[in-house]
Amino acid sequence: MAEKELAELLFLVSKRLRHGYVARLVPLGLNPGQARALRALADADRPMRMVRLADELRIVPRSLTPVMDALEQSGLALRQVDPANRRSTLVVITPEGRAMSERARDARRQAGEELFAVLSGDQREQLGELLGLVDGQFR
Repeated sequence: MAEKELAELLFLVSKRLRHGYVARLVPLGLNPGQARALRALADADRPMRMVRLADELRIVPRSLTPVMDALEQSGLALRQVDPANRRSTLVVITPEGRAMSERARDARRQAGEELFAVLSGDQREQLGELLGLVDGQFR
C-alpha cells in the first residue's frame, strides 16, 4: 500500500469517527470543542487559567472565549478571578460539568466501538499499538 493510500484511509476513518462522535454529542448539547475543554478541565487536578487551557487545547485564547461562554451558560464551568494574579481568569469545572465530561467520554468510546466493531479484539489491539507507535514519535 502506498503512503498516500494509507494517509487517505486514516483521514477517512478519522472523519467517520468524528461524525459518529458529533452525532452522539448533539443530544448532550455539546460540540467537540466544548467536550475537549470539559475533558481537559476534568483531567486537571485544580482549576486552570484560561491561557493554560487554551494552550492545552492548542487554540488561541480568544477562540476559547465562545467555548467558555457556552459552558458557563450551561452551568458546566465557571470563570473566576485568580486570587494569585487578579489579571488572570481561572476556569473551574462544576459537578454538572464533570458528569457531562464523563457522558462525552462515553459518547467518544461508543463512536469508536461502533466504527471498529468490524475488527476482532486482536485486530483492534494491534491497530491501537500501531497508532500509539506513530503518535509516540511526536511526544
